[in-house]
Amino acid sequence: MMKKILILCIAALGLFNSCKKEVVWVPDGYGASKVEKPKGDYVTDKSFKRISYAYHNANLTNMDTAKLQYITHLHFAFLNPKEDGTLQALTSQTAFENYNKLAKEYKVKTAISIQGNELMFRTIAANEETRKRLVKSLVDFAVRYNLDGIDLDWEYPRANYGSDVTFEVFAKELAAELHSWHKYLSMAVTPGLYAGPVKDGITKGAIDAVDFVNLMAYDGFNIDPSNPSHHATYYMAEKVLNVWLNEKGLSKEKAILGLPLYGKNVDNASMTFNALLTNGADPLLDVFSVKGVNYYYNGTETIKAKTELAKSRGNGVMFWEYSQDAGGANSLIKAAYDVSR
Repeated sequence: MMKKILILCIAALGLFNSCKKEVVWVPDGYGASKVEKPKGDYVTDKSFKRISYAYHNANLTNMDTAKLQYITHLHFAFLNPKEDGTLQALTSQTAFENYNKLAKEYKVKTAISIQGNELMFRTIAANEETRKRLVKSLVDFAVRYNLDGIDLDWEYPRANYGSDVTFEVFAKELAAELHSWHKYLSMAVTPGLYAGPVKDGITKGAIDAVDFVNLMAYDGFNIDPSNPSHHATYYMAEKVLNVWLNEKGLSKEKAILGLPLYGKNVDNASMTFNALLTNGADPLLDVFSVKGVNYYYNGTETIKAKTELAKSRGNGVMFWEYSQDAGGANSLIKAAYDVSR
């Protein structure tokens, strides 16, 4: 008993000292010259979320900023790691900082999504030194640029490579550090509709570690027997939720249903929703022919129906990708907002 007390005291003393020393210096224009770790317990946000991914290097002069009022979270794509666990430079640091500030003006929570080569992720996560360095690099980045969180877009951990285990360890370590700074961790995951190492690569431990999970319920051909050419039907959305809620142990409050802002043809070529409308597509429908080729998309009615589904069985919707949406009354992001506010 005395030994346990001694160990706890040493751990508590180490934590106290580390908290006192944990200061991240931030650049001009971000308030104070340094940010210290906040006090009190971290409380995860359990409200309904409307998340959109967006390219971090977007040209704001050509951007429909009005749609920022319809989302709760903006996830910047993408930040990439190096093999040593440090981070590559963004394509446009200035654009990212301006975009982040703009989102904050709309009171939108922001995060950056980390993506990279699968082998690199596996190598980094399997080595304690590089894994911890990546955790520190990501937390420092989030604190430095006043982000609300980090999103993991590791496509994908695989059970046959053992990265299901190392991904869980990585997620737990990163979540603990981010939560200590009162910041969230999310992850984007496979639809989970096919048995195998990719589906098994996301463990219950990893799910429990993160604040919410973005379910990529699109890019799935031959899923819906009544509409096999469509990559993202309502039927598919239901199936994806069934897998993650019933088989994978994802809680309703963490389930975020992914929605596409683009269409695809059977050859897997894409066209943005905005471009489809420009070519004459009906915003209410889900298929349109361009030069004799059918593109299958989600119109406003399907987006509303899927958002209602997400309200009843999950806790949010997620869009890929912000710039691909139409503007004004035909915006799919606005359609989701109209039925979920």
